[in-house]
Amino acid sequence: MSDTATLIADYYAAFNRGDVEGMLALLSDDVAHDVNESGREPGRAAFKNFMARMNHCYRENLTDIVVMVSADGARAAAEFIVNGTYLSTDAGLPEARGQTYKLPGGAFFTVKEGKIARVTNYYNLQEWLRQVQA
Repeated sequence: MSDTATLIADYYAAFNRGDVEGMLALLSDDVAHDVNESGREPGRAAFKNFMARMNHCYRENLTDIVVMVSADGARAAAEFIVNGTYLSTDAGLPEARGQTYKLPGGAFFTVKEGKIARVTNYYNLQEWLRQVQA
C-alpha cells in the first residue's frame, strides 16, 4: 500500500473510531475542507469545529471503503457507504428523531508533505433528505 493510501485509510479508521484528534493529526495546519454542498472551511480549527457539530448531530460509520491514489501520490479519492443515525437536529435540516440512513459517499484529497491538505466530501443530499423524512 502506498504512503498516500495508508494516510487515507488511517483517516477513515480514525473517523470510524470517533477519534477526531487522530483525524486532525493527519491534516495539514492549513487544510482546505470542502463541505458537501457548502463552502470551503480552511484550517484545522475549522475542521475540529465541523467534526464537533457532526458528532453532536450524527453517528456515522463508513463501510466498503475503496481508496484510489494518483501515480505521484499527491491526490486520492475514496468511495464508501455511509451508515448513519440522525441524532440531533442540524441547522436548516429536518427534525432529528433518531432516523437511520444509508447512502453512498465519496471524497477527494490533496496530499502534501505526508499530510492531507484538502478533503472534499460528496454525498447525495436529496437522497439523505428522502431517507430521514420517510
